[in-house]
Amino acid sequence: MSTIKQVALGSQGLKVSAEGLGLMGMTGMASGQMSVYGAADDAESIATIHRALELGVTLLDTADIYGPLVNEQLVGKAIAGKRTQVTLATKFGFEIDAADRMTNGFNGRPAYVRQAIERSLRNLGTDYVDLYYLHRLDPATPVEETVGAMSRLVEEGKVRYLGLSEVPADVLRRAHAVHPLTALETEYSLFDRRAEEGDILRTAQELGIGFVAYSPLGRGFLSGDIQSPDDFAADDFRRFFPRYQGENFYKNLELVKKLQALAAAKGITSAQLGLAWVLAQGVVPIPGTRRRKNLEANVAAASLTLTPAELAAIEAVLPVGSVAGAAYPEM
Repeated sequence: MSTIKQVALGSQGLKVSAEGLGLMGMTGMASGQMSVYGAADDAESIATIHRALELGVTLLDTADIYGPLVNEQLVGKAIAGKRTQVTLATKFGFEIDAADRMTNGFNGRPAYVRQAIERSLRNLGTDYVDLYYLHRLDPATPVEETVGAMSRLVEEGKVRYLGLSEVPADVLRRAHAVHPLTALETEYSLFDRRAEEGDILRTAQELGIGFVAYSPLGRGFLSGDIQSPDDFAADDFRRFFPRYQGENFYKNLELVKKLQALAAAKGITSAQLGLAWVLAQGVVPIPGTRRRKNLEANVAAASLTLTPAELAAIEAVLPVGSVAGAAYPEM
């Protein structure tokens, strides 16, 4: 399998693989909390990261809240001795206390910015992060203060480039005015096109900010592997998302079946077609997987080209607003 190409992410000089690897699912959650996608296997996860690097997938995406903290620690083990091969992205903003527990609050205060990066650097076993994101906005702290503190980390060499995750367009503009942003990470897929319905995707493109799509396969649903709500493990958090429940589940499954038919006509899987569609939007997807087999199938999608007719056929099957159910539970 040929290696994946490198592309510019934003206009600040960062180069990344055209497709990255989302690492959230590689670890469960802290004791007493939900796992992400069921039980994890550290050995296979590390082998998957190593295989990704062999295939040229250099953008590895983690966050302090994954675990919390244990995901960064796993990544640190996986990239030991390989740091120069990696474009390492991590995030902060969901507050974690001194006992390494989530408080269920947000913290973007300057003192916490420094505390969070120092903790992440220790966990990752490195002295710098390539891309540092504010994971979620702290409503009690102006974004200018948070990004100002993040910019000082760039000056000190602890961070190379800055990004935000899941913010509205006006906040993106305000933050970008404080320090040029390299990336905006937001959920985006054929199954979730809220970035198009609002003006966030257009604003990022206007400002020269790269767009990174997490959950580019609709949290795995576009693969077609899930045929019933009962296929989710008992501790799989997707059970609690409205679009994967009851009648919504089966309405959305019909959309996936139509996508599978289009993919079959091209000789690929529906997951590969979904990734190729995201790539065709000029977006860098970071599909998450814990297994080498799935990784290799995802990487193969980066070499696909969709014709205008194929893109139109996909749009006819899955237009904006066609997915049933809300993206998140009310809580």
